[in-house]
Amino acid sequence: MSEPILISGGTVVDGTGADARPGEAVLLRDGRIAALGAAAEAQAADLPGLTRIDATGRTVMPGLIDAHTHLSFGEPTGNDELFFHRTEAFSSMLSAHNAQKVLRAGVTSVLDADCLWNIGVELRDAIESGFVEGPRMRAGGNALMTMLGGTAGRLIKDEGTTGYATVVHDVDGIQREVRRQIKYGVDWIKVMVTGLIPSVKGPEVKVWNKREIQAVVDAAHELNTPVVGHCRNSISTKESAEAGMDLIYHSSYMDDEALEAVVENGAALCPTFTLLGNLVEYGEKVGTAPELLDVFKAELDVTGVMIDKAHRAGVRVITGSETGFAITPCGEWHARELDMLVQYAGFSPMEAITAATSEAAWAIKMEGSLGALREGYVADVIVVDGDPLADITVLGREGAIVEVVKDGRRIDLSRPIAERRPRSGEKVSFLAACPLTRAFALEDTRLAQAAREGDALSDDQMRELSKA
Repeated sequence: MSEPILISGGTVVDGTGADARPGEAVLLRDGRIAALGAAAEAQAADLPGLTRIDATGRTVMPGLIDAHTHLSFGEPTGNDELFFHRTEAFSSMLSAHNAQKVLRAGVTSVLDADCLWNIGVELRDAIESGFVEGPRMRAGGNALMTMLGGTAGRLIKDEGTTGYATVVHDVDGIQREVRRQIKYGVDWIKVMVTGLIPSVKGPEVKVWNKREIQAVVDAAHELNTPVVGHCRNSISTKESAEAGMDLIYHSSYMDDEALEAVVENGAALCPTFTLLGNLVEYGEKVGTAPELLDVFKAELDVTGVMIDKAHRAGVRVITGSETGFAITPCGEWHARELDMLVQYAGFSPMEAITAATSEAAWAIKMEGSLGALREGYVADVIVVDGDPLADITVLGREGAIVEVVKDGRRIDLSRPIAERRPRSGEKVSFLAACPLTRAFALEDTRLAQAAREGDALSDDQMRELSKA
């Protein structure tokens, strides 16, 4: 059992939306919140082996929950690298390496809804068994796709499995795959309801029909397993909600009709703004195609308005960062989703914290026992050097999270994590980023001018140019 811990002197933000409580003590014992306030101080007085943490001037709150991660992906720059330059064994070890980064960022629980091979379930079990350090996980298997594919388009094979995706063709095939995944231990079933089609310009389109979506939901629900859908247009959100889908990622460009379906059918939303926000703000630095930046910004603005409307209508909105890609590396951007909810969806900082704690505990299947600082709840706690109610961005500031406790055990934040170096063959190597035409090669140089004028350069001039 873990040693008892008393966190005292800090301002408690308990994750329920209740007002902050300055100077309140929190006692952690046997992996649970044992007591708060004066009762915590009294019970701690005679406890042997007690660890005391002074949180004076700091904020004490539940560990964050990220409901949209991809820990098995290994931070690829693109789908080609992800699908064709990885092995199962290497990806498994890389996932374990990245899991500890997530936990140290103050994220004590994640939903990892689709993965390479069956790594999500195995990583979850390794963490629960205690020999891998990482957040509490709820895991999915391969994302279900029709042969039209998803965000990877024609990279997805017409049959079988490619990377994180398994193609299904009919209702019987859907039922078999859902049952197979549940047999091997998944907590959620993931469906790529929208995808990119080369002949259709613009955002993703729906690539499943209503009967197919319903077949997934029915097969999973018969076995008490929830379903999450990737939906990047309004009709996909509407039809997924009508089918009884439990959680919808993105819900991009949602209109009033789709929102009505979400409200009526009780679906939860996880808009996952962080990946889009990183692309909009930092895309030029990492080489994102310029024509995509305006598209991402438009999606953020339009979707943010509707997420605000959904939230005010009583829809459960939870946080997810889509951590696991090169644009959202592990342990770096999880807390930005709270900032994005404030910036784009009209949430108050307190509402954003609730979306990342007590509300998101539902995605971990632990609503009512996780995600809040309440007596009897699981002892997942972080101590923040700052006040996220005054400035929500403090949660993502380097060094701001000074204590992480998971299951009542204090995580050693001082121990260095080994630097990961690239593995040979893991990254895609390009001969050139663009065609080397003569016009491009000779552009704006003395050599180009000479070529245009038909003049020959002397040997000395050529040697001079070679040094430039």
